[in-house]
Amino acid sequence: MAGLQSLDLEEDLAVGRSSRADAKFDTTVGHIEDIVMEERFQTMQRDFKEKYYHHFTDEEENKLIYMDIFKEYVSQIEHYIQDELKKRIPGFSMEEFSKSLERRHDQIGGDILEMLLSFTDFLAFKQMFLDYKAAKEGTGMDLSDLLTITSSSANKDDSQGMQIDPDSPREGPSKQR
Repeated sequence: MAGLQSLDLEEDLAVGRSSRADAKFDTTVGHIEDIVMEERFQTMQRDFKEKYYHHFTDEEENKLIYMDIFKEYVSQIEHYIQDELKKRIPGFSMEEFSKSLERRHDQIGGDILEMLLSFTDFLAFKQMFLDYKAAKEGTGMDLSDLLTITSSSANKDDSQGMQIDPDSPREGPSKQR
């Protein structure tokens, strides 16, 4: 009976440690979400991308300057987030959080994870700049050719009340249901 109580106590302690670790991780991620949504962070990141986006090209071979920009970005953004977390969480350790992040990366939302990966994953960092450049220069994917609007009532699909462009490469809605 004493052995059974000992097992229960050990299990309760393990669950307590796990729950505290989960709460600490969730709290840290919540603070990171708050930090990256704040205007000050958004401005800092936008200014950084604005300063360097013109160097990036969508080619397989990377320019030497990319690594210098990457190192500066990691230093600036990581230090900012770390400083903010230390203000909000007494005793915060980036090293401890990074280890926890490796084990729990599947518990973080896509946008936050993508931003955190941009600190360690050079390809994610480069893609962030290419996306910014495409948006800035208006060279992103143009999906307008997938939508055709016509004013003709001759080709009307009565079952859906939609216009079908006879020149569209796509087939219209199926009449058989």
